[in-house]
Parts: sequence; structure tokens; C-alpha cells
Amino acid sequence: MSEDEIRKTWEKQPALKPKVEKVVVNICVGKSGEPLEKAMKVLKELTGQTPCQRKARKSIRDFGIRKGEPIACLVTLRKQSAMDFLKKVLPVVDNKLSKESFDQFGNFSFGLKEHIEIPGVKYDPEIGIFGMDTCVSLIRPGYRVKNRRRAKARIGSKHILTPAEAMVFVKDALGAEVV
Repeated sequence: MSEDEIRKTWEKQPALKPKVEKVVVNICVGKSGEPLEKAMKVLKELTGQTPCQRKARKSIRDFGIRKGEPIACLVTLRKQSAMDFLKKVLPVVDNKLSKESFDQFGNFSFGLKEHIEIPGVKYDPEIGIFGMDTCVSLIRPGYRVKNRRRAKARIGSKHILTPAEAMVFVKDALGAEVV
């Protein structure tokens, strides 16, 4: 389907128009202690939410990582705060996303090498510079049927979000270009 055909079907059937379910922002430091605390402080400043820590799944002797040691932190944003964060972060990547960053269900992700490139963020020599991954999950109305606890059901094949539809949504809602 072309972009115009996708937009016309969304006008006829509003239940097919996707929306942002959540945005997950992740900073992996690789070690616990002071660097992880600084990364958590950066995430709290950027998102306004308290980040949670993630622990290592297995020990890697070469990197000095032990199983169960906290090595990363992340924040999950939903609804309007997710859209605001995306509109703030996408100009850092020049409002361009690669086609390869979209998966088969229409979700996409991108990374930032330096958090100080985000508008309004200033460099603090005590904190340093951190890179981060941003993963965006898109859904259609009605996807709750798949995840709810009682009376779970499958989603029909015609209702599953495709990468082409996700790219059109990103162009329209976020003003980003897919390259």
C-alpha cells in the first residue's frame, strides 16, 4: 500500500490508526557504583521520572561484570510524556530514521551518542557524557486484547501493524523522515 492509501484507510477506519504505546530510554554503563548513579541522574533530568536499575544476566570476566550486578538504568514513558520526549530527542538525529530501525511489528529504535546534544541540556563536567538507546513501541487500538489477564485473544492478521504503516505514522505524527 502507498502512503496515501494508508492515510485514506485511517480516515475511513480510525481504529486502524496507530499510536505510541510507550518509549523506553535505556543507558547501559557496564558497571555499578558512581557511573550508574550519574547515568540515573541524567535520565531523571531528561525525563522527570525516577529510573530503575537493570542487573547483569550473566558474569563476563573480561569486562569485570558479575551476575546480578546493576549495570544499566531505564525509564518507560507513556502517553503525552512519551510524545514530548520524542519531539525533543528526534532533532538530535536530524529527524531522520533508518528503515532498518523498524521491526516487523512497526516498533522502532534509535540511539544517541551524547546526551548533551539534546536541546536544553548543558554539559556538566561532574556528570560527564552518556549515550542512550530509545525504543518506541507502536500499537493500534484494540491491542489490549492480546495482553489482558482475563479473556485473552489473538489479534487478527489484518489488524497487526506493518512497518510501512509505522513509517507513515512517524512521518505524520512526529515529523521525522524515514531514509
